[in-house]
Amino acid sequence: MKKVKKWLSALLSITLLSACAFMPQKAEALKKSDDMRAVWISTVYSADYPSVRNDAEKQKQEFMTKLDEIKNMGLNTVVVQVRPKADAFYASQINPWSEILTGTQGQNPGYDPMAFMIEQAHERDLEFHAWMNPYRITTSGTDMNALAENHPARLHPEWVITYNNALYYDPSNEAVKQHICDSVAEIVQNYDVDAIHFDDYFYPNNYPLSEGETADGPEANQRRAHVNDMIRRVHETVHSIKPDVVFGISPMGIWKNNTSDATGSATKGAEGYYSVYGDVRTWIQNGYVDYIVPQIYWARGTAAADYETLVDWWSNEVKGTDVDLYIGQGIYKDDVAAEIGEELLINEKYGVQGSFYFSLRDLLENRQNCKVSVMNYYAQKDNTGEMIPTPPETAPEQTTPEQPETPPKNNIQDAPVTFVAQEADAFASATKVLIDGKEVAFDAYVIEDYTYFKLRDVAMALNGTQKQFDTLWDEAVRAINVVTNTPYTVAGGELQGGSGETKKAVISEGMLYFDGVAADLTAYNIDGNTYFKLRDLGEAIDFGVTWQEDTQTIALDTAIGYTE
Repeated sequence: MKKVKKWLSALLSITLLSACAFMPQKAEALKKSDDMRAVWISTVYSADYPSVRNDAEKQKQEFMTKLDEIKNMGLNTVVVQVRPKADAFYASQINPWSEILTGTQGQNPGYDPMAFMIEQAHERDLEFHAWMNPYRITTSGTDMNALAENHPARLHPEWVITYNNALYYDPSNEAVKQHICDSVAEIVQNYDVDAIHFDDYFYPNNYPLSEGETADGPEANQRRAHVNDMIRRVHETVHSIKPDVVFGISPMGIWKNNTSDATGSATKGAEGYYSVYGDVRTWIQNGYVDYIVPQIYWARGTAAADYETLVDWWSNEVKGTDVDLYIGQGIYKDDVAAEIGEELLINEKYGVQGSFYFSLRDLLENRQNCKVSVMNYYAQKDNTGEMIPTPPETAPEQTTPEQPETPPKNNIQDAPVTFVAQEADAFASATKVLIDGKEVAFDAYVIEDYTYFKLRDVAMALNGTQKQFDTLWDEAVRAINVVTNTPYTVAGGELQGGSGETKKAVISEGMLYFDGVAADLTAYNIDGNTYFKLRDLGEAIDFGVTWQEDTQTIALDTAIGYTE
């Protein structure tokens, strides 16, 4: 990111709002523009943080524990989601407190989380980037009355659009643009952030055009113009207050495919220019951003979107501009996590200035040994010589999970698994599955006439029902503990469709407990994830499992108990 003379800040700083003026002292923070080592900390769904609600001291302790782990990994920047749903993890005069902190939107958590987080980050010489979603109001649900009474969307329903059972601010509304700028200004004015950061959410994905309009027609172009205008104004707002604070965006990994535009990338994936009306090229060429972090969440050799092909394309896109290029690394995917060391070497080849990892939980859980790979890469780069031994190939899943006061959740695929020689063919299941009468898509496999499901997929599918359960890592016995009658904490990536291919399954002897009682269940490891028989889970958790022969359907019924 660009080093701008700090003395300009005093001349240009303006007082915009009367929000909390807490300004923690910045440590000797260095701008990491040429060696960015960042991690996204997602708060929506409490995916990365916080694991507890309505407890300031536990939230503080959890965050400090995570920062220590981040620092130990050799990283230098945290990107914390402080505006997940048009709300605030900070003292705001214009946006309500986030419900993620207390369980109730608008309820004061009893402290200023962002002020605390910034102070702790800077004490460890970590940069703090305030990650904001500009338009999202809800992830699910369209009832305005469910919002806090002081929520701007509730006060100004004319600002809001509805799509796919969710609420969004209308990007074409002038008042919305000003509100976003005001929200950014409030943070930059009152907090010692190093950057304002937006992700890839602009117009709702594939938001329909009017009848007769096309993806390159007047209406679509106007949408892109509205987003461009907001981005330009946010950039100007940030620099008018503190020129040394930077503004960055993490767009979708593909701007346009070359089948849509000869200057696009040689790919065949979803295009940000059309899907969310994000014209990144315009932002780069006009200097509306200080850095970009394209989400290149694919592995090398991926037919539709090869990793190196995209790194090469983006490096050319920023060439000759003042925009810094970092890469968003999708380590939440097993194939990416397994090759992250090779991807970082590709980044070096093309002069990329650093990486953002999505997300923290995957590093802490050491998905596919990615934590060890990242630590070793930076140890070599820093010439510390403190290399971490890579586990032998016969046991690639051994992990060192994080240990806060409350055990970290959702370590399903990272359970300690001891592999033996027994293998079997796993045939992709095409069987329809109903949960309380509603069809749900699973990535399931048939192994020796039994259907096997991922535990966290089942937890996600049953969440909110009478049979809901959560998963905890029990460090004392290094095993997964299923906690029944407890809401499931979403990790991300659940209930994604499979490839439909036959795969090799290796039987595992990983330990599984139900409410602290050990269970001896047959389990297989497929592509780094652990799969269990659906009937075994039904019996242990006590939900109904039936086979409907006439429709070739598996039905799960949470209103009844398990029967043979």
